[in-house]
Amino acid sequence: MPFRIGPMELIIVLVIVLVVFGVGRLPEVGGALGKGIKEFRKASSSESESKTPAGEQPKDKKA
Repeated sequence: MPFRIGPMELIIVLVIVLVVFGVGRLPEVGGALGKGIKEFRKASSSESESKTPAGEQPKDKKA
């Protein structure tokens, strides 16, 4: 079941976020969310690299 989020739903979510967190804390919340996503990607990529078979070399990733 794919999630289909249209522009109206995004606007509603953004308004709710503004009401809950306020304009002053919004950059703080965005930064924390970005750091969390970065750490998740880092952990998931290191997990997939550690699962490579013993005879194979891990693929080089472009930074």
